Amino acid sequence: MLAKIVFYHNPHCSKSRQTLQLLHEQGVQPEIIEYLKSPPSKAQLKSILRLLDMTPRELMRKKESIYKELDLANLALSADELITAMREHPALIERPIVLANGKAALGRPPEKVLEIL
Repeated sequence: MLAKIVFYHNPHCSKSRQTLQLLHEQGVQPEIIEYLKSPPSKAQLKSILRLLDMTPRELMRKKESIYKELDLANLALSADELITAMREHPALIERPIVLANGKAALGRPPEKVLEIL
């Protein structure tokens, strides 16, 4: 039996929908978290970043208007400040993210998540 699989999903995002469809085609029924409605905690974001081996800035959607409004490109900002921004403005979080088997993958491209199943 597969361990619980968590899917951080934005149903308005085509890559997120494609990744979810791909999981379903593999017979996977993940726990779906619509992260715009239920953002991950700071501790969860830190764990996700560690599993993805990414920095907070690497997981941020830099084309979002809030990224520019909050001056998040400012290199003086700490990792903790960037994580706080993602928690407070979850639209900044790149998507979709899948957690499975103690690993994480960003579904860009969607097939990338198959590597951790």
